[in-house]
Amino acid sequence: MLLCVSVSHRTADFDLLGRLSEAVTASSATTLTEDGRARGAVLVSTCNRVEAYLDVASGADTSIAESTLRGLAGAAGLAHDTLRERAEVMVGAPALHHLFAVTSGLESLAVGEEEIAGQVRRAYETARSAHTTTPELDTAFQRAAKVSRDVRAATSLGKAGRSLVQFALQLAGTRVTDWRQTRALIVGTGNYAATTVAALRTLGVSQLAVYSLTGRAERFAEKYGVRAEHDLRDAVASAEVVITCTNTYSVTVEDVPDDARRTIIDLGLPRNVDPAVGRLPGVELMDLELIATHARLPMLAPDATARVLVSSAAGAFAAEQIAAPAIVALRRHVFDALDSELTRLASKSVPAEQSAAVAEALRHFAGALLHDPTQRARELAAGGRVANFEAGLAAVFGIDPAALEGSVTPLRRPAGQTPDAGIAEA
Repeated sequence: MLLCVSVSHRTADFDLLGRLSEAVTASSATTLTEDGRARGAVLVSTCNRVEAYLDVASGADTSIAESTLRGLAGAAGLAHDTLRERAEVMVGAPALHHLFAVTSGLESLAVGEEEIAGQVRRAYETARSAHTTTPELDTAFQRAAKVSRDVRAATSLGKAGRSLVQFALQLAGTRVTDWRQTRALIVGTGNYAATTVAALRTLGVSQLAVYSLTGRAERFAEKYGVRAEHDLRDAVASAEVVITCTNTYSVTVEDVPDDARRTIIDLGLPRNVDPAVGRLPGVELMDLELIATHARLPMLAPDATARVLVSSAAGAFAAEQIAAPAIVALRRHVFDALDSELTRLASKSVPAEQSAAVAEALRHFAGALLHDPTQRARELAAGGRVANFEAGLAAVFGIDPAALEGSVTPLRRPAGQTPDAGIAEA
């Protein structure tokens, strides 16, 4: 069963989110599974949320969520009660629906932003590398990636090519006379940097520079055709718009050399820019908190079709999980009978070529035979009537799905698809 503990811009301020984000490391997911109550964990940290997705036993009590919050609070140096008041806990179908909505960009500051799917994918891959995922989490995150692609393909969200960077630049556009004549600086070469280059070029910006304290500016500049800067203060001095895309250092008052009119956009969590910079003469600082305020405007409401797609996908996936024990029980019954017949065939003096052809035909027949009952089980589960299907199995075949409880993992996708094939393209 999926359990989600979420702290986002809807429930907490960005300073608290920044401290949480800073505390979340690659080893954090491992820490959440150490007591053995959570079978697996994936930690997602983005510009507006920190969330823990846990695979827990069905019927698990809320103490697991409390333990998770206590661990996150301790890592961030926060009081447990402070974090608990600002956290949302979702279990089962609501947690799954939330994961699908987050991955599809419906819970982002800029609704429908494209970067979020990649951020969720990287969080999932980090958890896999740390060996904290489970088949249940694998399947849920792979399906979330597919839903995200379906939403982008079928709605205006995908057609708009939305991103947090584009939204921030749209807001900044009211302060810019002519983007084509504007000198822009990107501070950092992180995940948003490449998106920022593309967004600025779409606006017509040609005077574009990049600065990185980590020494990556030259390589980034060569790759994207921009100018590399080697001194932050000088770089800021020559720019009219500054966009920060780093999580390793901050722009301070000392880095802003004069009182020239300048717009600075801080996309970092934790903050990339000292709030004191915003109080300097001539500087307008746009941080995530300001961007979030504007993101609530009605004109930026998500496409209703996207909400329907996410809800439908979450419902279908939940139905699959509910129906899984019964479907697996039926498949096991049929395949056990098939294996028995193939064993009997092998004991006879049948030419190998003929035996192989018969085995292939029987396996194909078994698959075709199971298709309609499998679909019917999912439909009944979606309508809350999976008990009818289970009763039919008991009456006709003497099958008891409950006997498999605890040994059935979510139904796998077709053979030949790798565990992360569904999420690699997100």
